[in-house]
Amino acid sequence: MLRFCSLIVLCALAHPVVAQPSGVIRVIDGDTFDVGDIRVRLHAVDAPEADQTCDGPDGAAWDCGAWVSAEVRDRYQGHVAVCEQTDMDRYGRVVARCAVNGQDIGEALVSDGLLLAYRRYGWDYDLAEKAAVVAERGLHGSAFQRPAAFRADQRPKPQVAQDSNCPIKGNLSGNGAIYHVPGQQHYDRTVINTSDGERWFCSESEAVSAGWRPARR
Repeated sequence: MLRFCSLIVLCALAHPVVAQPSGVIRVIDGDTFDVGDIRVRLHAVDAPEADQTCDGPDGAAWDCGAWVSAEVRDRYQGHVAVCEQTDMDRYGRVVARCAVNGQDIGEALVSDGLLLAYRRYGWDYDLAEKAAVVAERGLHGSAFQRPAAFRADQRPKPQVAQDSNCPIKGNLSGNGAIYHVPGQQHYDRTVINTSDGERWFCSESEAVSAGWRPARR
């Protein structure tokens, strides 16, 4: 009997209990919820950051990150979700697939163009995103930077010394090779890291000749 009990304990240690959160949803942002008292990050999807903007068909910037959070909140706040854990992230959040009334939340939001498939962590919603792109639903009616690339751009980079005769900043981002001239909206916060292929230009004509295009604002 003692040996049998020991085996049970060892099996339990080798196969830790997986969380299956269920409960009322409180939306934190587009891809993160409190489900009951458990913080859940939806599996294999990614949402624009709250301060992220997108460029509409007319080229005007709009607050797509805040819009996505509001849309997700309108849809799911106060509903009851049943989730299945797939992982635990580095922030201590349970990563899970969640459903409301039997419908996969991730699939619904990716299909409607509110979230993006996060293929780095799974291909579950690849086809759903491709269909949304073809139909230009949600975010796919605008030009935008994928959230992971946006977050990477926000991380501090080593500033390369500027030549005072070459003040134009050639920046690489999800939108391609773009140059910023002094006085433009994002000039001061744009940093140049030559190890990433970024560079300074002495004139706009030099930047254009090198294949870079001007920032919109």
